[in-house]
Amino acid sequence: MFLDKLKNDLNQKQSLFIGEETAYRSAILIPLVLVDEEWHILFEVRSFTMRKQPGDISFPGGRIDASDQSPLAAAIRETSEELGVDPATIHIVGQLSPYIASSSFVIYPFVATIDYNQMIHSYNKEEVEEVFTVPIKWLLHYEPYMHLVAVEPIPSPDFPFDKIVNGAQYQWRTRSMEEWFFEYEKYTIWGLTARILKHFIEIIK
Repeated sequence: MFLDKLKNDLNQKQSLFIGEETAYRSAILIPLVLVDEEWHILFEVRSFTMRKQPGDISFPGGRIDASDQSPLAAAIRETSEELGVDPATIHIVGQLSPYIASSSFVIYPFVATIDYNQMIHSYNKEEVEEVFTVPIKWLLHYEPYMHLVAVEPIPSPDFPFDKIVNGAQYQWRTRSMEEWFFEYEKYTIWGLTARILKHFIEIIK
């Protein structure tokens, strides 16, 4: 009886990873736009007055609110708010695999077309400093470069070292994080945006 119930429970739809329910969840949109009859990807430069990551290059998107019916709904809402486009004109093409930055942070990326002419002058100046586009044809031939960043765990001052073998001498495992860079004209795309962009370009190659 127990095993039958357990088997049924395990066959139910489960979270993407352990901790997803309590993680900081964000949804972003990779906007495809037609510029002079050629497909481009649109990027935002975050306003320099923003509290977090001012001046960074990003895709439109943000935190998934409790009122959002799904990650996709959040991506559309955020894109509409930031770029000033009518949600009805955002046409979803597909979804990428979620990017799990850590057990406490996950990003759900979507791909959609938007009307470039509609938003070129309507974007939210409080959140977006400027927008620019990069031709997909250029991205398909560009080779991004990578640097490694060492990430080392630092236990909190009240960590219970007396409960673990080797105590304060415990050898924490450090890891290396890949940081990718795309350089286009005066813009440098890096961080999570570059990681998701690289994955997208690898798919369409």
